[in-house]
Amino acid sequence: MEISLQKLASMLNGRLEGPPEAIVVGIAGIREARSDQITFLANPKYEAFMADTQAGGIIVERHWAGTCSRPLIRVDNPYLAFARASQFFQRKPFSPLGISSHAWVDDSAKIGDEVSIHPFAYVGPGARIGDRAVLHPFSYVGSDGIIGEDTTLHANVSILERCTVGCRVTIHSGTVVGSDGFGYARDGDEYVKIPQAGMVQIDDDVEIGANCAIDRATTGKTWIQKGVKIDNLVQVAHNVVVGKNTILIAQSGISGSTEIGNNVQIGGQVGVVGHIQIGDRAGIAAQSGVTRSIGEGSIVSGTPALPHHNQLRAAAIIPKLPQLFKRIQNLEARLKQLEDGPSGG
Repeated sequence: MEISLQKLASMLNGRLEGPPEAIVVGIAGIREARSDQITFLANPKYEAFMADTQAGGIIVERHWAGTCSRPLIRVDNPYLAFARASQFFQRKPFSPLGISSHAWVDDSAKIGDEVSIHPFAYVGPGARIGDRAVLHPFSYVGSDGIIGEDTTLHANVSILERCTVGCRVTIHSGTVVGSDGFGYARDGDEYVKIPQAGMVQIDDDVEIGANCAIDRATTGKTWIQKGVKIDNLVQVAHNVVVGKNTILIAQSGISGSTEIGNNVQIGGQVGVVGHIQIGDRAGIAAQSGVTRSIGEGSIVSGTPALPHHNQLRAAAIIPKLPQLFKRIQNLEARLKQLEDGPSGG
């Protein structure tokens, strides 16, 4: 892919400072970029490399006040512009593989047009595969499963029976959608399994990282709504609802029947108990433990999770606790002396 700086600036809604006819063919980091590549500056820590970069152009914030001899494309959000430019340069010509002779596709499955079903993929009875879907080797779609148009299942992804995946979804290797929810009833010292009869619904434009587990519902559905982005190694339990455009970062775990609102940000290694609600646009800092519902727009951190400003105040006190404890001991000793009165007659 190649593009002139002027066309790239227009595509990014930016303003070019430099030769409009100059051509770039790719994008790279500010230290590695060649004269035929574009780069970007979104973090001030990298500003020191501006003087030596060989990049054919640099995406910067619209009001960036520094100086540089290289062509600049000024935009409102350099990181977003970098994402858009990367998508442009990474586009590949569409060339469907068709159905490999080494794949297993049940005769009752309905297969769309221009699909790519790679060797050793499995499509079960009654499954439906949408147009231009891609199933990489050892991916599995169980009976009556649905895969939407332009969706990609990478190697070793399992979509178990009766689960549905929307359009333009990407699921990375090793993820399991539709495993049994963790449901048991206690009978004395033993546990009786509760059949997990529900399903998982994944809406359009979702991306799910590697080695995630999204459990099917006990009844009804576990629901991942439109635009959700899930990092690697995330657990979503049965009957959870994850609202639109929410992000879940690596090693977070959501317990059963919790409802997460829209545009929520959940940091890495967060644990969320079951049967609570997390409001729209809430933010949960990494390694927090959420034990109760969180209101709309709230920012929390710590275990148990507290409003972030309260958690910062509490954290600031912790290093002072030994000194404070010693002061209390001294005050108690002095108080005891006062209560006992002066010694002697």
